[in-house]
Amino acid sequence: MSDIILHNYPQSPVAEKVRVALGIKGLAWRSVEIPRIPPKPLLTELTGGYRRTPVMQIGADIYCDSQCIMRELERRHPDPSFFPDGSRGLAWGLSRWTDGTLFEQVIKIVLGSAGDALPRDFAKDRGRLYLGPDWAVGLRKAQGDLPHLAAQVRAQFGWIDQRLVQSGDFLFGDRPGLADAVAYHVIWFLRGRWTDGPAFLSEFPALQDWEARIHAIGHGTATALSPEAAIDIAVSADSAAPQGVDAGDPQGLEPGMRVTVNPDVDGGEQPVTGLVRYADRETIAVARIGDRAGTVCVHFPRAGYRVRPL
Repeated sequence: MSDIILHNYPQSPVAEKVRVALGIKGLAWRSVEIPRIPPKPLLTELTGGYRRTPVMQIGADIYCDSQCIMRELERRHPDPSFFPDGSRGLAWGLSRWTDGTLFEQVIKIVLGSAGDALPRDFAKDRGRLYLGPDWAVGLRKAQGDLPHLAAQVRAQFGWIDQRLVQSGDFLFGDRPGLADAVAYHVIWFLRGRWTDGPAFLSEFPALQDWEARIHAIGHGTATALSPEAAIDIAVSADSAAPQGVDAGDPQGLEPGMRVTVNPDVDGGEQPVTGLVRYADRETIAVARIGDRAGTVCVHFPRAGYRVRPL
């Protein structure tokens, strides 16, 4: 029951971040392909409502958000480390930039440049997440803002390029790590989903050479798995999550407390409800019972997520 199962789809940039991380560690994993837009009933059976991509499953433990996924990969498979050359801590801080402001600006370029060519169901789903509840107005604004957005991203890609000129083959020296995965997925997405992406990136030679090195690492060794088989694995397993709560928890969480957990940014998702099994500074895990999956433990990061006691 220790197989790594990644619930993902090929076009997802955040899934690409985790696939690269699996490649950096040279891991074997099972791939469950999920729909690009809701409904995702076989995924939410495991998560309790969380439907973002990707989700990692190991037995009856379900890990939501790439923060949580990569933290668990590092815990279970510490060698090679995601943190070469003293980048622990700093790499997580970098991810709050690449996954936050930078990614949101790149998303707006991709959505805005596609404009009316975007499938309406996809535009509505992603638009609410990245452009706000009035996504149609936000989409029109993104279309008008394309030159401004490109200028913002150009400056930030310049920072990455400058760092690579100084650092060597990877962002923190001669070995790839978490920082490379969290930066790469944004560039991978822009190149692949914006018609002007390749020309835009041609200004940054060090970045492009690094991009090719990351691509060459690959994704580890993946084999396909059906979503039904993944649920069967959860049914047959018990959670390996520890139990207890950090004594310094600012919200006063306690084991067994009923809570909801959902992302800070409202994307219209259903909050996940469960009983606190474990919580510390970086992670919260809640136990819940699914109709088909039985008892599972769903793990979330604390940074970027809101926990509400019931």
